[in-house]
This record gives sequence, structure tokens and C-alpha cells, in this order.
Amino acid sequence: MNSAGAILVVGPSWVGDMVMAQALFKTLKTLQPDCPIDLLAPTWTLPLAARMPEVRAGIPLPVAHGELGLGKRWRVGRSLNGVYGQAILLPNSFKSALVPWFAATPRRTGFRGEFRFGLINDPRALDKKRLPRTVDRFVALGLPAETPLPAPLPLPRLVASAGSGEAILQRHGLFGQGPVLALCPGAEYGPAKRWPERHFAAIATERLREGWRVVVLGSGKEQGLGEAILTGSPAGSANLAGRISLGEAIDVLASAAAVVTNDSGLMHVAAALDRPGVAIFGSSDPGHTPPLGGCLRILSLGLACAPCFKRHCPEGTTRCLEEITPAMVLEALP
Repeated sequence: MNSAGAILVVGPSWVGDMVMAQALFKTLKTLQPDCPIDLLAPTWTLPLAARMPEVRAGIPLPVAHGELGLGKRWRVGRSLNGVYGQAILLPNSFKSALVPWFAATPRRTGFRGEFRFGLINDPRALDKKRLPRTVDRFVALGLPAETPLPAPLPLPRLVASAGSGEAILQRHGLFGQGPVLALCPGAEYGPAKRWPERHFAAIATERLREGWRVVVLGSGKEQGLGEAILTGSPAGSANLAGRISLGEAIDVLASAAAVVTNDSGLMHVAAALDRPGVAIFGSSDPGHTPPLGGCLRILSLGLACAPCFKRHCPEGTTRCLEEITPAMVLEALP
């Protein structure tokens, strides 16, 4: 492959950030419709690239989360030598700049940070007031420096496989005709972003009583949460956390009539599928990483101590989540 006019985007490690990156891909395609875009990212986020029509190819970065992996990055970089005219770096880390530098990509665009001088040669200053949201910052890197953002920004829109979600549910024993409520109780960052499992359980109980089907989605780390929420595996429910792939979770979410989710990667996936529901914010800031598109209603108490951006509540109470009641969520649900 040799297409020196192509663009390589070095993607983020977080699922939610990867979803928001689609706004950048859409912007690039608006500016350069015929320019191929390839995505270099950890293997666990690449299923998202397969659902983004703007991305030509996903290139796996074979390093663990937080790993420098200098030799691995050098080998990937050398394999891409001469392939791209530009690389756009979404993470602000030193290590994220290594592959494009090893590849000798002529133009390497990214925000200044973490001693990357020389590794990037199209450095941008990050003005957090002008670019308050993560999605704003991603899109800005695809534009000439200091160019105003397009208004409105393009929305992430993942493509689901038609009929796949219902087939997956039935394969896991969730039959019936009732609408599907998807619960996403995880948040990789930490417990200060997780609505209490007993509150999720109350929502599940009420919707099951009304004839809905209820499914819990998440990674293998959320399997225990799913079991606690669906205690006794009541009829009409299924705990699919850790039991299906990210690609399959996308299709299941696409078939949901409503979603209740923490501020998490699956929240952004649900928003990019235009699914209605509720997004619950505790320690994080809905102004910085909101679900895009307006389909999910944000619930946040706006306490004086929030957002603290901590993994664990500094006060040991997690009031910002505890005091968002199931009744409040049920009232906000479609």
C-alpha cells in the first residue's frame, strides 16, 4: 500500500474517545472527500472503526494499555514508511507520537505536550476555553491552525448490522416481543462514575414488570455487576457483560428502545446510534465529554464538589450518584 496523500490518525485508547473521533473523520472527509483515512489504535477499539464508513482501514497497535513498547512501535512505524502524507495524533502522550515519527510521515499534527518537540512538526497550542470538549479538540486537529470549528460539528454515527441485535439477544435466550432496555452499569475509569447497582436493579425490576426485556452490557469486568443487577436471572433479562464482543454490543444497543448508562464508552456508542435514554454523570463533567446528538438525557446533580474527576469519591459518600434516584431516571426515560 502506497498512498502518500492518505492520512493516518493515531486513535485514543478509550472506547468513548474513539467514538467521538468519528467527528474528526467526518470533518476530514468534508474537506478532502477522496483522501483515504486509516486508523492506528489498540485492538480493543478497532471494532468501532469497522462501523465508521469514513475509515478505510484499522491498523492494530500491538501494545498493552500504558505500555511504552518501543520496539513494537518502531516495527509498526517502519512498516508504514512512505505510506502517509500526514499523521494526526489524538492522544497527547509522548508514546503516541512515536509511530508516525518512526514512519517518517512528512506532516505530524498534534497538541503540544509531554516533551513531543521534534516528534510532531505541526504542533498546536491547546486553548481549553476555545475547545472545551474532547470532540472539539479532535476536530480542531483536522483543520488549519486557529480555524473556527464548523457549526454544527458533525455527529458520530456508527453503522449497525441490520437485524443482528435481535438475533444476538435470541441466541442468548432473550426471546419475546417486548421493547429492549439496555443497562450499561460500568465505567472503566472508576467507581466515582458508576451509578449504584441497586439503582440499576430497581430500574430493571420496574421495566420487567411492564413487559420490557432487559439486557446488561459491558466488558468482562462488569459481569459481576450484571449478576447483581439481575439477581436470580429473572425471565425476560440477560446479562451479556463480557459474553459478547464490542461489535455485537453495538448491534444490541442499536436494537434497544431505551438505554440507561453511566458516563462510559457505551454511553458514547449509544449516542452514536441515536438511542434514547438517560446518561448519568457523577465525578465527571457533562460539559467536557457529553453524549453527542441530544438523544440521551443527561442527569447530573451539579453538587458543589462536582465534577471532581476522581476515581474514588474524596468524601467517601458518592452523593453525586447515590442521590440520583431510580424514580428520577424512570421519569426521564422514554
